[in-house]
Amino acid sequence: MTKREFLRYSICGACGAALGFSFMDSMAGEVIRPVRGLSPSAPEKLWKWSKEASFYIQTPRGIKCLICPNECVITDDKRAICQNREVFEDKLYSIAYGNPCAVHVDPIEKKPLNHFLPSSFSYSIATAGCNLKCLNCQNWSISQVSPRQTRNYDLMPQQVVDECIQNKCVSISYTYSEPVTFFEYTFDTAKLARGKGIKNVMVTAGYINEKPLRQLCSVIDAANVDLKSFSEEIYMMLNAGKLQPVLNTLKIMKEEGVWLEITNLVVPTWTDDLKMIREMCQWLMQNGFQDTPLHFSRFQPQYQLPNLPPTPQSILASAREIALSEGLHYVYIGNVPGDASSNTYCPKCKKILIERKGFTMTKNDVVDSRCKYCNEVIPGIWK
Repeated sequence: MTKREFLRYSICGACGAALGFSFMDSMAGEVIRPVRGLSPSAPEKLWKWSKEASFYIQTPRGIKCLICPNECVITDDKRAICQNREVFEDKLYSIAYGNPCAVHVDPIEKKPLNHFLPSSFSYSIATAGCNLKCLNCQNWSISQVSPRQTRNYDLMPQQVVDECIQNKCVSISYTYSEPVTFFEYTFDTAKLARGKGIKNVMVTAGYINEKPLRQLCSVIDAANVDLKSFSEEIYMMLNAGKLQPVLNTLKIMKEEGVWLEITNLVVPTWTDDLKMIREMCQWLMQNGFQDTPLHFSRFQPQYQLPNLPPTPQSILASAREIALSEGLHYVYIGNVPGDASSNTYCPKCKKILIERKGFTMTKNDVVDSRCKYCNEVIPGIWK
């Protein structure tokens, strides 16, 4: 190999849909060499890209993983629901350590984060696997498989940081699949990045237990959490998860000082109930999230829901109006190119402060974290 090649997992910019694999070549003339400095806990007989898991206990039924609310009990012949945790010689290992299947340089607005270092670029990585089983998953071809089934690259934490710097990115994003399931890789990389002044971003469903979450929050600067619905029944039927742990995640991240934005994918016949959307917005207001940006995102037919239509723009507009009427200050509509609701408006004087065309910022009138026109404080991490 005479060029440095990184596997790119192409994601549609308009809808977030998985498009397939391609390659991005950079720094011609350099050679990727096999990584030798793997974690001391990596047993070669199990999997080269393995590291002992951070949170687990042994039980009479098997080893119980404590990373997320699934709390899988795993024996030698089984794998966790996320498909990247396995038992080897009475210990639990992550097999998603230093082997990303997706590597991109993305605009931060793609995460989506609208109030965090606008117009900057983020070095984005993902390994295969997810701890939810969403019928509407947009990246199902990497989230619903094991790292043993994807084309991966040697990219240990220090290499991720080095490549981030070489690509002139100011942050690293743990994204596309679910960073909770590659927890050890995320944490170790983020810790190294912090030491170099690089910001860390999680794009996550927020399905994680409190103790590992608080550990992650010590190295994470910003997160977009996918609040999939406001119904326990729908969470179980559509996503194979539970609502309450995600609400707990939102509270903990806010308490820990992580800059937070929330996405709600509006799926026709599933999560487009405007009464439920109002209840969600009321909960956000009651729990102090009025200044937390909320993104209502348009669904495109994917995975196991191919026969549903795209979300009508009228429903998205109604959801946004409900959120604003309940007192939320920053409400966006995503996956609808050209919609004016992708802009940032001052909640006081109503002027456009940040104008966007797709993922590109064309105007920014936030000056020293305040509205240029009326001096209203605009919460965010602006520089």
